[in-house]
Amino acid sequence: MVYRRCSACLKRKKSQILSINQNNDPNRLYKEVWIGLGGMQSAVYATEVSMEEYLTYTTEETEKVEVMNRAAQLGGDIETAIRQLAIEKRNNKKK
Repeated sequence: MVYRRCSACLKRKKSQILSINQNNDPNRLYKEVWIGLGGMQSAVYATEVSMEEYLTYTTEETEKVEVMNRAAQLGGDIETAIRQLAIEKRNNKKK
């Protein structure tokens, strides 16, 4: 009996974890995270960030390259590169 409850709980958690970032809205900048609290409760949450934060921590290779190329044009200034790209992306989104 206890094994079945644990097994069902693990399957639910595994299902939650594998669902992360699978069906994200392409018009919003967010990532999903799984949070488990002491084995009793768990859920997937969306964390939405600014364009600057998104570009700072992105793991998408094309976006990282874009940031680094802009920084190279600015003498290695990554912070300014991120600011400029964020402004451009927000302006392009409005069009």
